[in-house]
Amino acid sequence: MERKIIINADDYGLCDGVNQAVVQAHTQGILTSTTIMANMPAARRAIELAKQLPTLGVGVHLNLSEGKPVSKDACVDYLLNTNGEFAYSPTKLSILSVINRKIRNAIAAELAAQIQWVIDNGLKPTHLDSHKHIHSFPAIFPVVCGLAKSFGIPAIRWPFEPKEVSHKPSPANVSVGGWPPPGEGGRKRAGIIRVMAKINQRQNPAFFKTQAVLGIAHTGKIDIDFLKAAIIHNRVETTEIITHPGFINGLDPTKTRLVQQRKMELDALCDKEIRQYFKDAAVKLVHYGQI
Repeated sequence: MERKIIINADDYGLCDGVNQAVVQAHTQGILTSTTIMANMPAARRAIELAKQLPTLGVGVHLNLSEGKPVSKDACVDYLLNTNGEFAYSPTKLSILSVINRKIRNAIAAELAAQIQWVIDNGLKPTHLDSHKHIHSFPAIFPVVCGLAKSFGIPAIRWPFEPKEVSHKPSPANVSVGGWPPPGEGGRKRAGIIRVMAKINQRQNPAFFKTQAVLGIAHTGKIDIDFLKAAIIHNRVETTEIITHPGFINGLDPTKTRLVQQRKMELDALCDKEIRQYFKDAAVKLVHYGQI
C-alpha cells in the first residue's frame, strides 16, 4: 500500500505574514496544499501568489466567524453584528444552524459567495474545509456538500482524527503510540469533531478522499517530533495533516490564539531533516487535486 499525505496550511489570505509563510513552506518545505479565506484582507494577494505556484493545491477555507462577509445578499445580515462583521461563535452558530432556517439560508449564500470569489479570481479550488471546523456541523455539512457539487469541487475535508494518542492498538487508531501529547483542550476539541465527522460520513461520504486527518488535537503544536510521528506511526492510506504556518507580521493576537506558534510550524515544515525524512519514507506527498 502506497501511503499518501496531504500537508495543508489553513488561513491562507489571513494576513501578509501567513501568505509569506505558505509560499515558503511550499517552495522550501513539504507543504503541498493550502486553503484561502476569501473574506480576509490579504486574500487578493494570496490569489496572486498562488498563481505563481502551479504545484500548490489551493482550496477554500470557509469562514463564518471572522471578518466581514463576501456576499452582498441581504439575507446574510442574519449572521452579522451592527458593525457588519460575523457575530456568532462557532458553538452558537452550530446551534442556530439547527433551529433557524433563515440562518441556514444565510450560511448557504455566504459560503457560495466565498467559493465564487475564489473562482472569479482565477483559481479552481481543489477542495473545501473551514475555519474553526464549521463545515463539520451536522446542519451545515449538507449545505457544503451541495455547494461542492454545484461548483464541481471534488473533495471536502473529513475532520476525523483517530485517537492518535492512545497506546492501545485498535482498528480505530492510526498509531500504536509515540505521539507528542496534545493539550487537554486539543484532546477535547478533537473528540467533539470526531463525533461530528462520523455523522458527516453517514450523511454523505462521497466527497471524502482521506481516511484520517491529523493536527486537530495538536493545533498550535505541529513541530518536528509531530511530523516524524506522522510518518512512523500513521498507517492509513491517505491522510491530511492540518498546519498553520505564519510570520507574526499582520497577525492580530485578539483574533487568533496562534501567533508565535505559527513560526514554529513554518520552521518544522521547512526543516532539512524533516524534508529528508519524508523523502526517505514510503510516502507520497500530494494535494487534494491529485487524489
